[in-house]
Amino acid sequence: MREPLKAHTGRAVALRRDDVDTDQIIPAEFCKRLTKSGYADTLFGHWRKEDDFVLNQPEHQGASVLVAGHNFGTGSSREHAVWALRDWGFRAVIATSFGDIFLRNALKNGLLAVALPVPVVAELTELAAADPAFEITVDLQELTVTAAGKTWEFEADHRARWLLLNGLDDIDVTLRKSDAIAAYEAGRPAWMTSITRGTYSSPDAAKLRRAS
Repeated sequence: MREPLKAHTGRAVALRRDDVDTDQIIPAEFCKRLTKSGYADTLFGHWRKEDDFVLNQPEHQGASVLVAGHNFGTGSSREHAVWALRDWGFRAVIATSFGDIFLRNALKNGLLAVALPVPVVAELTELAAADPAFEITVDLQELTVTAAGKTWEFEADHRARWLLLNGLDDIDVTLRKSDAIAAYEAGRPAWMTSITRGTYSSPDAAKLRRAS
């Protein structure tokens, strides 16, 4: 189990770009690692070569809420995009809309992806750009975003929200039924195939291996 995520408050940084796709979030050449970590330096890899890119500015180091534009996270389904954002330190991304697959990947990996109306995102963008110490609170329990004395409501997938609030993922949910799974496996006919500790086995398994 991971730590439950009920709310997050952090300094915000504004990314003044629309239609940011997953290849721009993390270019394909950096997606060769087999782990879910180690991507912080490759986040927005091509843009980070620009001296004036916002994440290169010292005053934004440590920011944990990214305020993006329209249609954030479109393009390929690479989960690395979410891993890179998390590795850099982001715990929430606010935009007017998200790519569908990116949104699902974000919530499954503990990254709060929050869609708010265009005027609200525009206001938060200006506030974050004007003050590097500007903070935003995303409350998953109350489904609200609070900043500068104002509060806005947002929507979240019911199941994804439940998983985050309880610190669970899909594997954790499955393991909650481990007794029932074990009982089912114990009652299966011996002639049926099974996979034990990664090894295929059945009464005919030896024959199949010899034949191959």
